[in-house]
Amino acid sequence: MYDAGRKVFTAKGDDLETAKKELIEILKVLEGELGEKPYFGGETFGYVDVALVPFYGWFYAYETFGKFSIEAECPKLIAWGKRCMKKESVSKSLPDFHKIYDFACGLRRMLGIE
Repeated sequence: MYDAGRKVFTAKGDDLETAKKELIEILKVLEGELGEKPYFGGETFGYVDVALVPFYGWFYAYETFGKFSIEAECPKLIAWGKRCMKKESVSKSLPDFHKIYDFACGLRRMLGIE
């Protein structure tokens, strides 16, 4: 997922469209694994959730650079992320989504994309 996400915030034009499709495909696979469960392990927050929830913080940047809505494509995955963020252990340990976006903007400038 990291590579597909990186492509979304570094690509332009047709490459951006391809990157968005690739990322959405990956997110749909994750959403399929989540299914109707509140967490990937079922009723309780577990190891898979711990491993994946940091990527949720990047969604705002992906959506902003890619000009698309992950929630429109993968509503169950977004609901999972919001559920995870209600846990104090998660919300206090992840950086603010806007800070991640600002970091990505800085990377884009360093790479000469903007």
